[in-house]
Amino acid sequence: MKRIVAAVVLAALAASATLAQAPTIAELKGKSVQISLWTHEDPNRMLIERKYIDEFMAANPGVKVDYVTTPSSKIWEKLTTAFAANQGPDIFNVVITSAVSFIENGRVAPVNYKTVGTKNAAGYEDRYLPGMLDPVLSEGDFYGMPLEITNMCVYLNRKMFRDAGLDPDKDYPKTWEDVMAVSEKIAKRDGQILTRRGFDFRYDGYLTTVVPMVEQLGGELVSKDGKEVIANDAAWLKVLQYLKDYGPNGKNLGSPTYAAARTQFDLNKDQVAMSLSGLYQEARMKASNPAFYNSKDWMVIPFPHWKDAKRRVTANYSGHYYMVNAQSAKLEQLAAWALVNWMLSHGEEYLSSVAIVQPTKALFESPTYTSMPYSKVFEKDFDASKIVYIGKISSRINNFLKEAFESVMLGGIEPTKALEKLRKDCKAYLAENP
Repeated sequence: MKRIVAAVVLAALAASATLAQAPTIAELKGKSVQISLWTHEDPNRMLIERKYIDEFMAANPGVKVDYVTTPSSKIWEKLTTAFAANQGPDIFNVVITSAVSFIENGRVAPVNYKTVGTKNAAGYEDRYLPGMLDPVLSEGDFYGMPLEITNMCVYLNRKMFRDAGLDPDKDYPKTWEDVMAVSEKIAKRDGQILTRRGFDFRYDGYLTTVVPMVEQLGGELVSKDGKEVIANDAAWLKVLQYLKDYGPNGKNLGSPTYAAARTQFDLNKDQVAMSLSGLYQEARMKASNPAFYNSKDWMVIPFPHWKDAKRRVTANYSGHYYMVNAQSAKLEQLAAWALVNWMLSHGEEYLSSVAIVQPTKALFESPTYTSMPYSKVFEKDFDASKIVYIGKISSRINNFLKEAFESVMLGGIEPTKALEKLRKDCKAYLAENP
């Protein structure tokens, strides 16, 4: 049945590709326009975006596009350096926690609504799921077009559950207390070295996956009025104690010192039974281990909650937005928005080829999305998700969180001491960077 659905989807995509044509922009006719586009590396996405760019240039012969990719770990530094010298690219994308500073500093042009095919900001917003444009909204205008939005659920290895005497359909963890208990049953060790983990955290994403654990208990990273940092000590202390108990100095169930859980999960070598990741992980699994992807030995379950949770909160979502340089000439801006709109009008192909989820209403209603395994699990969790913290210094706050949580897991620091230092660091830096 899956093969039939896949064949239908591929046929539909082929037909749409044949029928769709890149727009010819009247304002660009007879003009010579050179635009640059900088993006983070993704080999699969690069292939389809280069194709869209070639189609756009063919429809608008005067336009030349310089498409430049940079490793994700280096693009922020490259962009910052370029903009400081007033030499930023015409089009760029970067994770929203970093991109927001470009908006605040006036480096980004508002969306050209006419060029992207809408009458105004309201019409543009109506393309997307509620709240998906909030991160790029400033004084009534939008300053970006979503390339992808990512929320995270839990990937589960059904075979490893059965091998540990668990029924994956009945015993999968619904609460964080369940995660601890199930992981104790699955874990295997060689001395103190874990050779099999039941679950492990994403230690690169405290803002996206650990802060929500605090929020479930009524805690806040920064209060809504921006005046209080690290609110509700009881919530923070419970999560800090949980990670302390989970780590090598507690029950020894996981640690930042091991290979990333999501990578070992895909290998299916009896190393990790559960890992946190986004819908995009399905494509990575399919590419790296097609036999496992095509088996019935894995599933996706919702983001867990505490037994005494005060509210339903799932993993915070993050994302990348394509933006246009406000310093570019008006004709270059127009060409840039037209190109970005053409590329991102292929949401189903981005999803089927690269597993990138654009938060458009059209994509979420499409057979390409609904036919993906467990897409409904991610969609349901979206209902209780919110954008990752994007206030000033969000990257520094993530570093403070990393230090606090890993100090209790690895350094034996008591949660009260770690919390005291976390609050002090956040307060001091926010005061220096109002």
